Amino acid sequence: MPHSKPYLPEKICVVCQRPFSWRKKWANCWESVVYCSERCRRHKHTGLTA
Repeated sequence: MPHSKPYLPEKICVVCQRPFSWRKKWANCWESVVYCSERCRRHKHTGLTA
């Protein structure tokens, strides 16, 4: 049965300005994560708009 996890921390992506939640793969580097996806990381200088 799927369930939501409302207790996970969130951040706002600096490129697309959308909120994104903590992921297990970011457990050791959550403080340095600023992009929600690889796509946003690649477009950090172009100002990708949704």
